[in-house]
Amino acid sequence: QVQLVESGGGLVQAGGSLRLSCARSGRTFRTYAMGWFRQAPGKEREFVAAISWSGVNTYHSDSVQGRFTISRDNAKNTVYLQMNSLKPDDTAVYYCAAVATDASARWYSQTYEYSYWGQGTQVTVSS
Repeated sequence: QVQLVESGGGLVQAGGSLRLSCARSGRTFRTYAMGWFRQAPGKEREFVAAISWSGVNTYHSDSVQGRFTISRDNAKNTVYLQMNSLKPDDTAVYYCAAVATDASARWYSQTYEYSYWGQGTQVTVSS
């Protein structure tokens, strides 16, 4: 089984920055593409960013492109989401997700493609 634990959420003023981390444990012999999603109250879970297991390829949603950056450190089994220029609309619970894959350069952007999810971390951006 794979466990994902997010950290780094909190309260920040608009224009500020946060860095989320997601530590993965269990079944470390497999390779995993990773993603970040978020869910605001009353809204569906939406894709934020994804990264291939090699780290070569990344993809960010239009709403965060240029402000957020996904990265990973495979030696630490950890994926990060650097969030800059935060806006009140970024307020949500942020979830980390993982999917086992042998495709080193592939990323995934759909919730149904992911097999494992973290418990989420709250990000609140005040105006």
